[in-house]
Amino acid sequence: MIDADCVLPDPAAIRRVRSADGTGLNVELYGPTGAPVVVLAHGWTCSTPFWAPVVNRLAADHRVVAYDQRGHGRSDVPSGPGGYGTARLADDLEAVLTDVLPDGGRAVLAGHSMGGMTIMAAADRGGVAARTAGALLISTGPADLVAELLVVPAAVRGTGLRRALHRAVLESKLPLGPVNGVSRALLKYATMGPGTPAARVDACARIVHACPTSVRHSWAKVLGELDVTAGLARLTAPTAVVVGSRDRLTPPVHARRMAAALPDPQGLLELPGVGHMSPMERPAEVAAEIRRIVTLAADTRADTRADTRADTRADKQRSATA
Repeated sequence: MIDADCVLPDPAAIRRVRSADGTGLNVELYGPTGAPVVVLAHGWTCSTPFWAPVVNRLAADHRVVAYDQRGHGRSDVPSGPGGYGTARLADDLEAVLTDVLPDGGRAVLAGHSMGGMTIMAAADRGGVAARTAGALLISTGPADLVAELLVVPAAVRGTGLRRALHRAVLESKLPLGPVNGVSRALLKYATMGPGTPAARVDACARIVHACPTSVRHSWAKVLGELDVTAGLARLTAPTAVVVGSRDRLTPPVHARRMAAALPDPQGLLELPGVGHMSPMERPAEVAAEIRRIVTLAADTRADTRADTRADTRADKQRSATA
């Protein structure tokens, strides 16, 4: 049985957005128009339903935009190898923001895993930066993913051997097959904390198993060589980081590196006992961090406007006395 908050509410609108290369993206909007906008980018092998527990906690007073990354959910599968890569992820985010935000509109971006990598990859895009009020990087990392993986048990020693085994796991071409007791146990071990309720594990397993094998493998190859570290220095909006203390896929070492490299760091929240799927495992805390960044971004913008008005008045007074 799936928990009620793991089911998305009815969307206020659904859009089909075309990315730069023509790939069609499924974009779903929740909550009232005119409310602060939050854009959610999910991770590898997931889809918009992954965000359901967070959407259900935000949609009453936020305009929540969730989209399926290319190849996932109801977005188009890329037609060839050229359709995969960090530049394509950035293209997609820029296309979504351009479509859903009016001129001058801005949003808080929240990205989980590959979604966080998307935000970093797009940080140097003018069209993204101009529309970003703040950001939250959740259970993610900018580089060295294979080197830092903790999926292979610690008893297996040898850096080279561990890296080879981790790459084999990450880039496996084997289909995941039906969701059953064994697959749920494996998914929980690799991606979730030990205390995660069975219903949450089952909800995650159904989402992950729905990802096409070819898409899973193609994105895994990208992640295996990923380096979006340069994007951290360009992510100038106020940005916070969230990670689970038991995250085996993007361990806390990544979160600490990101927090240290951000131009405007707004805190590092480490969730005890939580694995990689923190928005599903601890949605209340993740939603609260998004709310905090929304409020922070609004206060920062209000202060900037006040400073601008004060500067304008001072200029006028100097002109009058000149």
